[in-house]
Amino acid sequence: MATSPELDHVIGIMKAIRSKPPADIHEARAILDRAFGELPPAIDVTVFDINAGGVPCQWITAPDVPQDRLIIYFHGGAYATCSPTTHQDLISRLSRASGAAALGVDYRLAPEHPFPAAVDDSIAAYNWALGHAFEASNIVLAGDSAGAGLVLSVLLAAKDSGVPLPAAGVCFSPWVDLECTGESMAANDHLDDFIKYGGLSAKARSYLGGADPKRPLASALYADLRGLPPLLVHVGSAETLLDDSKRLVEVASKAEVDVTLKIWDDMVHVWQAFASILPEGQQSIEESGAFIREKLG
Repeated sequence: MATSPELDHVIGIMKAIRSKPPADIHEARAILDRAFGELPPAIDVTVFDINAGGVPCQWITAPDVPQDRLIIYFHGGAYATCSPTTHQDLISRLSRASGAAALGVDYRLAPEHPFPAAVDDSIAAYNWALGHAFEASNIVLAGDSAGAGLVLSVLLAAKDSGVPLPAAGVCFSPWVDLECTGESMAANDHLDDFIKYGGLSAKARSYLGGADPKRPLASALYADLRGLPPLLVHVGSAETLLDDSKRLVEVASKAEVDVTLKIWDDMVHVWQAFASILPEGQQSIEESGAFIREKLG
């Protein structure tokens, strides 16, 4: 199926973001904040700050959705950049499509706060929800890229500690191998204008701070996934991280997890973030929203 002509616009945005290497992590964050600031949520979306177990978060919700059904969303950004603010449009669209409120988690970033700070904050936000009248069966975890890795980390931590598991997990372009060993890192390098091996491996080292990249809460690809709830994985065929998704689904399937993979032709990394201008972004969100509705009953 032919891709939308708007994809060229999105690729142009990605190329512009990468056109000038930032001087430091602070400039990198500012560049992404400005880029995503041009893609704000719809005016009928409600956004306010909330403290969730000591973790700063944003409550992001479309109008008229039940407030007892919750998506906990972990943003991407290689554990070093972005925030719930950069992802407000994506999160609010997922709230609208799923008929659930959303909590965007502003977890601590590397290099100032290396592993496992982001994992600890994400677990704390989930535990906060469980302690504030949200039934686990009414919660879905979702995230993109590094945030999708955090989805798996929270699920694994909850399973290991005996905490009730949420209804499902949704992963957009997940980064689940911090060794960056997928064959698509090289095979798709000429196609992916956003994620390159050198930059990603450097971010991994910065985030890990010397920790073993194969630790399960850092790289879910190396974890025992048995007992996890249903998972939905969406990834683009043009991503250097394509093989992270394919291998994750293989490992999950072998662990008898109910997992669904959809590879979107020619799509780029986390194309859902551009749903306001890219039809395939909204289509992926709508399909993910339908999955969430089904799992929340």
